[in-house]
Amino acid sequence: MPRMLVALIGVLATAGAVAAHAPTVDPPRPRGLAGQLLVATDGLRDPRFVRTVIYMVRHDATGALGLVVNRPLGETPLARLLDRLGLSGEGVSGTVRLHYGGPVEPKRGFVLHTAEWTGEDSRVVQGGVAFTTDPAIFEAIARGGGPRRLLVTLGYAGWSPGQLEGEIDGGAWITVSADEALIFDEDAATKWDRAMARRRIIL
Repeated sequence: MPRMLVALIGVLATAGAVAAHAPTVDPPRPRGLAGQLLVATDGLRDPRFVRTVIYMVRHDATGALGLVVNRPLGETPLARLLDRLGLSGEGVSGTVRLHYGGPVEPKRGFVLHTAEWTGEDSRVVQGGVAFTTDPAIFEAIARGGGPRRLLVTLGYAGWSPGQLEGEIDGGAWITVSADEALIFDEDAATKWDRAMARRRIIL
């Protein structure tokens, strides 16, 4: 089992706790980005973020936090995950795909999920998307319940107050609308292109 998968299992087990007359891109909106997608531009060369698409979970006066949604790491059987969490995996089938969520706290697990189901630790962000760190979400799925769709990440992307705004002003990122299809589908290889295609153009 890959070391990153083991790390996630251990963490979830204790979680709870940019010419004249040419088209131009709409200027970014630097405030209140929770629920939107932050998309790396071609000018961003940091290998941790090249061509990443990030779902913004929080953005306020204290800073910002988001989860990368287009860098899958691998899959682990749901039954094995449950067993490692101290929950019964007997008779459980299926797998869980894990993703790189960002460079901060790479051993910490987060789960983005659709909000028709929420657990005690779930927080609804916007547009029917929520997130949690509670491993009980996997037990609910094993019982045939839980959310319709989910995306499990290791780590997150974080910014101190004003840092993200500066990076957007510097042309490192654009912001576009988010929806369930783009966040949760498994075609990670095309997510960046599809997100970039959502830029609004002014003629």
